[in-house]
Amino acid sequence: MLLLAGLAGCEEPAPVPQPHYVVGEGYQMGGVWYYPREDFAYDHAGLAAVQHGDHAPLTADGEAFDPTALAAGHQTVQLPAIARVTNIENGRQILLRINDRGPAALGRILELTPRAAELLQATDGTRIRVQVLTVESRSLAEQLGGGQIAIVAAPREDVQAESLAPPSGAAGSGGIAPATGAQAAQAEGPVTPLLQRMPEEVTQTFALPGALYVDAGHFGRAEYANRLSAQLAGLPVTVQRQINGRTQNYRVVVGPFADVPAADAALDQVVRAGVTDARIVVE
Repeated sequence: MLLLAGLAGCEEPAPVPQPHYVVGEGYQMGGVWYYPREDFAYDHAGLAAVQHGDHAPLTADGEAFDPTALAAGHQTVQLPAIARVTNIENGRQILLRINDRGPAALGRILELTPRAAELLQATDGTRIRVQVLTVESRSLAEQLGGGQIAIVAAPREDVQAESLAPPSGAAGSGGIAPATGAQAAQAEGPVTPLLQRMPEEVTQTFALPGALYVDAGHFGRAEYANRLSAQLAGLPVTVQRQINGRTQNYRVVVGPFADVPAADAALDQVVRAGVTDARIVVE
């Protein structure tokens, strides 16, 4: 008994989480290949997932996983990153740290912790907009890229709420309005990195839910876009010509769809046709 007690007393302490900057190689999840890359201007609208069940002790960037933290997983952006996430169905908005990979579910762009989902009043399939904050995220990358730095937990605070005036041009809009005014302030001047637990602050903006589509692919030549469109016969497919300066491309888009189940079903059909990088978007 004494020997066992002595051995127990000599056990190595559990390793202290050491967050680090991560981009990473391509990987497969849920049968789909993802290729991470730095994107400090990431701004997309799609569907949310909510983390449920067991999770590894650490997130992909080395933080201790905490379901009560304002955090999320993304398939490709650099980790960690600070992002503004808006539930565009009800206008609720929070800041959180993207520190993990996920979601595994096809057609979802961000996996929220249960607490983040609670504050946003979001469930699986809720339409959200995800905007990486450039200044804060670059600052994190610079600090973590040269070494490792612990992310300190701060005491949990009461939820704070703030209302904003509607964004310019929001009235009567059926799509997602660009960030303006207070939302653009994050790009001005140096900002102290948000290394502590993200504060529970909820901003109430206007709801701009948009419509559901499946983005099936982008091509430099019309013949390839038309070929894919023919493969997707039976679906409401459109080939959009997009011009950017002297260059142009052709986008194959499917939709719009009335609800999430219809969009999910269309996405499954597009993937079965061989377009494994198709995704659901909100426009």
